[in-house]
Amino acid sequence: MKLNDCHNFDDYRRLAKKKLPSPIFHYIDGGSDDEVTLKRNTESFNKCDLIPNVLTDVSNVDLSTTVLGQKIDFPLFLAATAMHCLYHHHGERATAMAAKKMGTMFGISTMATTSIEEIGELTNGPKLFQLYIHKDRGLTDNLIERCRKAGFNSMCLTVDTVVAGNRERDHRTGFTTPPRLTFGSLLSFALHPGWTLNHFFREKFKLANIIHSTEKGSSIDRSVIEYINEQFDPSMSWKDAEYCVKKWKGPFALKGVMSVEDAKKAIDIGCTAIMISNHGGRQLDGSRAPFDQLMEIVDAVGDKIEVILDGGIRRGTHVLKALALGAKACSFGKGYLFALGAGGQEGVESILKKMKEEIKRDMILMGCKSVKELDKSKVSFR
Repeated sequence: MKLNDCHNFDDYRRLAKKKLPSPIFHYIDGGSDDEVTLKRNTESFNKCDLIPNVLTDVSNVDLSTTVLGQKIDFPLFLAATAMHCLYHHHGERATAMAAKKMGTMFGISTMATTSIEEIGELTNGPKLFQLYIHKDRGLTDNLIERCRKAGFNSMCLTVDTVVAGNRERDHRTGFTTPPRLTFGSLLSFALHPGWTLNHFFREKFKLANIIHSTEKGSSIDRSVIEYINEQFDPSMSWKDAEYCVKKWKGPFALKGVMSVEDAKKAIDIGCTAIMISNHGGRQLDGSRAPFDQLMEIVDAVGDKIEVILDGGIRRGTHVLKALALGAKACSFGKGYLFALGAGGQEGVESILKKMKEEIKRDMILMGCKSVKELDKSKVSFR
């Protein structure tokens, strides 16, 4: 199987599974506990049906939208995810360049393996930084200031990870950061020599944005879970979030909002956007799917704040359903990480191209010339 054989999410997943050692693949693929929420995130779209209109002029279709102050060519962007160098040796460099080429926004995590400064120099495309509040508040301030100097356009504060979810797959596979050759992992690494040689003989693994602030930036003895539990601040409050909004002074999203109550509080502290997200089903298992919460939240606050749907996106039709219920745009993570593992920058470009083509084709079939024409009249729930 090659990259040219990939036509949808499942194909990129299958190729990534072939190319990546088991601990690395399952770190992308897995969720928390029984993975009920992980499955629910995508299944929730199946309860919603699209209602097309016919005999409309769809010779010219405009997929563009503006989110977090940035115009993007189609309403799907790359969510900020951690440690891209685990999946391909070019890491965040590959994903950033793919996003720029495809005309969409790229999100980089605090836990990235490429620095804020390098990404800022590499691309002038739309860039979003995902912030976590550390116990060392000076580190948080430093990250915000570095993003400003590096030309980042927007910021999101992730608020659903004050403690790491119970990701049992990682325990079973022996996932560590950085990956280590152990008795349990040796066979999997040996069966994937391309990945193994690139990882162990190219650039050394590091959490590039925090390596100079904590020794944990280059050596995490067990897993990223240990870093989260040791370094992220469980006392984080709405006052802390408001402080970050005011310090950034630009487009700012709160990521991890799942209730109307929290959406209203996000408006009160000055956020310009919220990302409805349960961290890809990797935190609280048994929580609602973002799509299931979307309509209620949009009805309550959609006229006051941008709403972004994050979680479960596999198809162009999923994006259309979210936009019909009032989302400004969608973001996805697993899909492009599988594509990154499958083929580096070329793989990410490939899945973005497929998703853009799907969205355009589905818009035409819906009889919509612009994403602005998608509204509740275009969907029905069973």
